[in-house]
Amino acid sequence: MRRVLILSLAHVLEAVHCFVSVRSNIALPVITRPMLYSFSSSSRSIAHYTTLKVDKLSNFDHDDHLSPKPPSDWQSQILSALSVIIDPDLNSDIVSLGFVKNIKIDESSSIVSLDLELTTPACPVKDSFVKQCEDIINGFAWTLGTEVTLTAQPTETPTGAPKGMSQIGAVIAVSSCKGGVGKSTTAVNLAFALERLGAKVGIFDADVYGPSLPTMVRPDDDNVRFVGRQIAPLRRGNVSLMSFGYVNEGSAVMRGPMVTQLLDQFLSLTNWGALDYLILDMPPGTGDIQLTLSQRLNITAAVIVTTPQELSFVDVERGVEMFDTVNVPCVAVVENMAYFETENSSARANAMDAEILRAKFKELLEENGVLSDGTKAGDIANDLVKLVEQHSHEKGGETERIRIFGPGHKRRLSEQWGIEHTFSIPLLGKIAKNGDSGIPFIVDNPNSPQSDIYMDLAKSVVSEVAKFKFGKNKYARPIVSYDTDNGLIRVVDSTGEDKATTLSPAELRRGCRCAACVEEMTGKQILDPASIPDSIKPLNMAPTGNYALSVDWSDGHRSLYPYRQVRSMIGNKQESEDKLRDALSSKKETVQA
Repeated sequence: MRRVLILSLAHVLEAVHCFVSVRSNIALPVITRPMLYSFSSSSRSIAHYTTLKVDKLSNFDHDDHLSPKPPSDWQSQILSALSVIIDPDLNSDIVSLGFVKNIKIDESSSIVSLDLELTTPACPVKDSFVKQCEDIINGFAWTLGTEVTLTAQPTETPTGAPKGMSQIGAVIAVSSCKGGVGKSTTAVNLAFALERLGAKVGIFDADVYGPSLPTMVRPDDDNVRFVGRQIAPLRRGNVSLMSFGYVNEGSAVMRGPMVTQLLDQFLSLTNWGALDYLILDMPPGTGDIQLTLSQRLNITAAVIVTTPQELSFVDVERGVEMFDTVNVPCVAVVENMAYFETENSSARANAMDAEILRAKFKELLEENGVLSDGTKAGDIANDLVKLVEQHSHEKGGETERIRIFGPGHKRRLSEQWGIEHTFSIPLLGKIAKNGDSGIPFIVDNPNSPQSDIYMDLAKSVVSEVAKFKFGKNKYARPIVSYDTDNGLIRVVDSTGEDKATTLSPAELRRGCRCAACVEEMTGKQILDPASIPDSIKPLNMAPTGNYALSVDWSDGHRSLYPYRQVRSMIGNKQESEDKLRDALSSKKETVQA
């Protein structure tokens, strides 16, 4: 029956193709675009894509013997072809990673079907994976179509997790070292951005002194219910919510040890169910409550929220150090209220008063006898004003960024701490307004440029978590030590090769890019390399987070080196040595000749 339907579709499309070719110059595409079907969330299936190759189907007759026959080794051919698709986060092909499963071919229809098991439903490149699989499989002469079903790996139960959190894949802490920097706003919009990517997400408001979640997210139903002896989280759409403010009006007035016990009970009693990500909106600071939460929850990664001021940069350092003490990597920094966007001076000069323009339109319509009904004229005037405003916005859209709190520290964060994912969120009244209204900004303004920033933040968090959970060998930090006998710094990179490489202490010290050695805004080197003696040596070396190495030098200076900088220095050194070796070899051959 299925084959008859497919062939019938082919003949219909062929007839349409002939008709269109005769009647117009429009060309039908060779391959139809995927059709998307959603599956139930309990099956861990995400989506199903079907692509039929119309050009091949239309050339075959009804007879079975004319159907393309797959070779005996069809499966190995497909797997070999799919091995060119590389996961950019895990740096390996999808076949070696075990993503391709349940590969089958329907011999009656010559359609290949397979499951693509991703590390997370929120995988940012899942659409690219599907497109590449379709193109590769449809390239074989003996296939007539492709069916790709996206699935996600089942959530692993973390060891020692509280009862209600036993089905949570990753816990993402959103933290700041002082209040009022927009931490809760970032946490809420990050959660709903992850949900838009396809993940199952929950938010836990851990600030019992001043809970923000009840104000920022209005649940669909604010009645607290129990599942057995556990609390069922509230929900807003597909996002689960829990806060002290939902079960108790106002903030808590209690001492630190009592707060720790209360949070512990909340975590144990809330029945989150199966989640891909739990966003933990941490209370501000780096004290006992924060450390207890970090240790108790087995946090996967942290996002730090700050503002552009110098004082806030100091807080970022404190936050990274706090999470480092409990072995939690900081994967991103959000610089909130980084700038204020306003129209440039020429745009402001051309700005129109909508009310005056509306009145003028209405007056002209009535004066020229176009419309006699005043109400109707007013409606048309409103439509005309909207058209003018839309045209002006599309035409002039030039804005000026005013950095009220200074230029920020994104470059410094990247060069000193190795935190590559840094995001600047503008000071925008609508973000604050949405926070007060109970509707997250990204939900109310899904297509705005600011929502795109939150989406990029979510994608970076997904990528970094995947690296830590599924690419441990390739993304583990290198082992750096000081060889006192030879006076060299040894680096063993954990990328599958145990070969050690070396740097001289003086080389590493001269490469310091801290604020005392390099101008932050221009990147110009302040440190004079000649001022560093060859006899300098490290007194202490220790990792700082998962991205950087801290070194205390014998000249009293402390440096921070991102691991990527250490790898780059080693690579440059090896390249120079190879060039010198080639030059000497070439010179030797010339002399011998």
